[in-house]
Amino acid sequence: QLQASGGGLVQAGGSLRLSCASSSRTFSRYNIGWFRQAPGKERELTATINWSGSITYYANSVKGRFTISRDTAKTTVYLQMNSLKPEDAAVYYCEADKVLYRAGVTSRRDDYDYWGQGTQVTVSS
Repeated sequence: QLQASGGGLVQAGGSLRLSCASSSRTFSRYNIGWFRQAPGKERELTATINWSGSITYYANSVKGRFTISRDTAKTTVYLQMNSLKPEDAAVYYCEADKVLYRAGVTSRRDDYDYWGQGTQVTVSS
């Protein structure tokens, strides 16, 4: 199971750092994606990183503001969010790719499995 944390209330223009951790020994073998879901909207992918940490993908809406990374031990994936906007407010979830050691990254929602609770990000204007 994946556990997302680090959300909170921040003013527009501020920053937050989200963490995604797992106790699973296989966590380091999977690509991890950060998704978000605002009330009344579909869950959308914001960023994803491959299992080795060498390949990343960003949605256009967050490109240049968000940075995804994973620690050297591959036990945690981070999402650094800068220059936050009110439209970034949502519940953020981390999800694991369904494929072990996938080559490259995928942005398809159906390629990920939802495993745990998200963390709320609120941005005040």
